[in-house]
Amino acid sequence: MFTDKVELKDFEKMDPEYQELLKRVLAIQADCEIGGPHLYVETMLPAAPTKLDQLIVARTAAEEIDHYRKMARLAGDIGADVSYVLSWPNQKRYVESFRGKIETWEDFAVFGFLIDRVGRYQLEEFIGCSYAPLERILPDIITEEEGHIDFGTTKTAEMAARGGEWKEKAQRAVNFWFIKALDMFGRSESRRSERYRYWGLKRRTNAQAREDYVNEVTPLIEKFGLEVPDPNEGRAYQ
Repeated sequence: MFTDKVELKDFEKMDPEYQELLKRVLAIQADCEIGGPHLYVETMLPAAPTKLDQLIVARTAAEEIDHYRKMARLAGDIGADVSYVLSWPNQKRYVESFRGKIETWEDFAVFGFLIDRVGRYQLEEFIGCSYAPLERILPDIITEEEGHIDFGTTKTAEMAARGGEWKEKAQRAVNFWFIKALDMFGRSESRRSERYRYWGLKRRTNAQAREDYVNEVTPLIEKFGLEVPDPNEGRAYQ
């Protein structure tokens, strides 16, 4: 298991596998950061229920774009140009959750509740990682992601508490995004995941991270009076 700390000046001295994996993970992370705004800004910015909600949608998008900028800069420093993710269509995104469009307020809320939470898990994998420049940018990004999660969680809870049609909308959104969230962790048996861990670029196996996530969100869904979806129904990855 690789435990050294690698600075930018050391990158070209590293094993080619390390270089390839770091470039790949930065490209995927950059794509996920910019993928969120491409999902919801066009529809949800003008359609948010209140002026304050509109402001929060705009601020969330701005923060995600800034997260992209920070990841893209790290990737560029090691010779990986990830600017292509700015303009390619949503259906080409690396992660399936970012393909399509968010067109309802309940989907925007639950996306923050469930998918941004996976984003936090992805970022937490890099805490203590072997590439020091990546670890250094994490605190501010994770803090802002926590804000996105808190907003989505609060709005999901409010919809569920209203009962009736709004609770049904929240449940449908949870049913959809919960499965997407579980798939975001990838295959439980993943050789690439093991190599990330070997090189100190990730901490947990995909299965461990997914299990931790389920243990975190299941009590929250139940607390809101919603049903926890079957975690195996409609999954793309096991």
